[in-house]
Amino acid sequence: MIDRARRRFLDVLASIYIYNEHRGYSSIDRVLEAVYARHSSETWFIDAVEKHRRDERKHYLMFRHYFEQIGRMPYAVDRSCGHIDRLIYLTFGCGIDELDTDAVTADDELFFKLCRIIMITEIRGMNQLEVLLEDKLVTSDEQLKKIFEVIRIDEPSHWMPYRDWLLKNNGGDPKWNERAADWAVHKSLVLWKVPSLLLTPGLKRRTEWHDASDPPGPLLEAA
Repeated sequence: MIDRARRRFLDVLASIYIYNEHRGYSSIDRVLEAVYARHSSETWFIDAVEKHRRDERKHYLMFRHYFEQIGRMPYAVDRSCGHIDRLIYLTFGCGIDELDTDAVTADDELFFKLCRIIMITEIRGMNQLEVLLEDKLVTSDEQLKKIFEVIRIDEPSHWMPYRDWLLKNNGGDPKWNERAADWAVHKSLVLWKVPSLLLTPGLKRRTEWHDASDPPGPLLEAA
């Protein structure tokens, strides 16, 4: 019974992560659209955002491989487990898929806001990794531990370019309400969503991979 509970916890944790990695790289496509349109001369920033996108895709594929090796599909978690999903909704008033890319491209303040949201999401993720990698239950799974160690190495390069871009363009630090939204999303995930998934009987697993419906394109493949 103890081993079954351990396995369920790790599956829930990895299911939340693979969902967020997929939403991460697909949402970065919106940022790239805006950068290509308005800031094509800022090649250093474009390179950094493209690397961020490739890394998120790479992390997604690592989790997919993890599930393939253990012979199970991820649990069918939804947007309520998505940090970026919920943070975008709380700060922009809409979901990622409904975010008006043209409006963000046309308005510097909206683009600054999007960069701040991505930055604080990545910082939150980096800090959470430190907690997970000190958890004996998590590190008891050697493959999962290795995935989290790779992500920890990549994380600084995911938020620092947004910080530098904001500093260079007077985009400001994260606002109090953006930080408050990040705190609220994190606490609700840790204190409510994860426990509720662990206790949900008959929790369904996905029947296809998250990227099955990804649009084709040159950015689809990991580096």
